[in-house]
Amino acid sequence: MNMMDNTAGRESSATRAAYLSLREMILMGTLPAGQKLKIEQLRTLLDTGASPVREALSLLTSDMLVERIDQRGFRAAPASRANFEEILKLRCTLEDMALRQSIEQTTSEWEEQLVLAHHRMKRVAGTDTFEDAHKSFHMTLLSNADSPMLERYCSQLYDLNIRYRYLAAGGPSYQNRDIAAEHEEIFEAAVQGDADRAALALISHYRLTGDYLSTQLSAL
Repeated sequence: MNMMDNTAGRESSATRAAYLSLREMILMGTLPAGQKLKIEQLRTLLDTGASPVREALSLLTSDMLVERIDQRGFRAAPASRANFEEILKLRCTLEDMALRQSIEQTTSEWEEQLVLAHHRMKRVAGTDTFEDAHKSFHMTLLSNADSPMLERYCSQLYDLNIRYRYLAAGGPSYQNRDIAAEHEEIFEAAVQGDADRAALALISHYRLTGDYLSTQLSAL
């Protein structure tokens, strides 16, 4: 590998690192929705170059987590009640479809993957690794749909929803929910091959959060 290849590799690695860091900060609210994202401030924060930061922000616009606000500027995608409700509507529609397809095409391999994903999620509840395990469980539910484009849209909608779920997590009425029991109901129905029950449980799981968040976001 020559010097040019080494340089390109380092730049690619730096861009990837900046992308992952910024993505997490936006999803978790460290960079609040609607905040202007200044290249110089971010490069200092991430201890990296301006080019990787700019490239990472461009990648995040494709994820709909960052918006361009002028020819050179960026901001974290705004949050609003209308935006959340659109995300919720799309998730309910697309994941209902994907989950039903997964169950209709049930295989022993998919059931084993689902059992493992559910077990891992329960095991890490309350830890820093829960978010990854939680997404893995939800995406495993849909992974037998044999529809890569549908699964990709569902994954993107999951990520767009995360910021809103973190807004809800601080409220007492949200904390009073038995999230583990909701997951258990979805899981049991799926492994038993009951598509109607599983879909109903999944949509109820999302709408419970949606009802709470719509109230929380009404002032935005």
